[in-house]
Amino acid sequence: MQNHGDVLLTTPIFSALKQQFPEVEVDALVFAETVPMLVANPDLTKVWALPRGKQVGRGLRRVNAFIQLMLGIRRRRYDWVLHLNDQWPGALAAAVSGASLRFGYEMEKRDFWLWRKIFPVRIVPTFAGHMVEKNLAVLEALGVPVDPLCAPCTMGFSGQDAELVNRKLAEAGVTGKYVLVHPTSRWFFKCWEDDRFAEVISALAGSGWQVVLTSAPDQREVDLVDGLLRRGSHPGVVSLAGQLTLPQLAAAISGATLFIGVDSVPMHMAAALGVPLVALFGPTHVHIWRPWSDRAEVIHAADYGSLIAPNDVDTSTSERYLSNIPVQPVLDAVWRQLARFAEEKQVADVA
Repeated sequence: MQNHGDVLLTTPIFSALKQQFPEVEVDALVFAETVPMLVANPDLTKVWALPRGKQVGRGLRRVNAFIQLMLGIRRRRYDWVLHLNDQWPGALAAAVSGASLRFGYEMEKRDFWLWRKIFPVRIVPTFAGHMVEKNLAVLEALGVPVDPLCAPCTMGFSGQDAELVNRKLAEAGVTGKYVLVHPTSRWFFKCWEDDRFAEVISALAGSGWQVVLTSAPDQREVDLVDGLLRRGSHPGVVSLAGQLTLPQLAAAISGATLFIGVDSVPMHMAAALGVPLVALFGPTHVHIWRPWSDRAEVIHAADYGSLIAPNDVDTSTSERYLSNIPVQPVLDAVWRQLARFAEEKQVADVA
């Protein structure tokens, strides 16, 4: 998979396999930059990293790295290989694996003899439901019983990650409960207006909540968070923008009372970690990419005005497409989720 969130949404397959076949070993092959999504996954025995670009150099060095990876895969003597996209690196790994069952998708762009030879077992992919349901349909096609309602995503992190995050929070003066806000995405068309996010943050801080702001290390995202900080001077609002790896961000999200963000991988991480969340969506197929969680509330820009179709978006644009979303519906969702948490905690305390 090309994107971190896509990789995270494959994790229900791993847990479903382990539930059905407790003794089976499950490995994953992913591009090296997405390894952090799986490195602490308890259902996986090994994560193969497929390097590309500057990670392995060029010429013979790159060829040798790929050959060594394929030889390692061959030595694992796999029984099944499940290939979840149309990319050739995974297909080549399937071909050299020696697995008796090799599964791939039936698709027009790969409708020729080599693809059919590599993948004797194929199904037509469906986009009728959520991406998790599409991925789990692979197991159902192979006769493995799956209940999508009992197949959560899994995002892991280490004890060292948790310790580092706790230290950073303590140094920033964050103690007790906090709301984590991740207002950025690497695609800025998915971001909300800065002044409106700042208003939500101010409302939380004004109600006594500690607010932790995060972002990826990309300088544009860090600058966006810095701009939000300049719009208000609440002592309860702190920034860890650009300071955390993905597993460390997962640790920070897991400790939050509520996550607020846009359609991006941290939103999927919050869903996987079971954290209550409010997610803002723009021109995306919401039924496919919504948070895979029953503790999520989605605010969709299309509900408040006209919106460009997802397939018409130029992902390199600097235009933001969430401007239809007013502040009040977001605040209403935030207060509902916080009230829900308080009720759950009260019930847990009584129990």
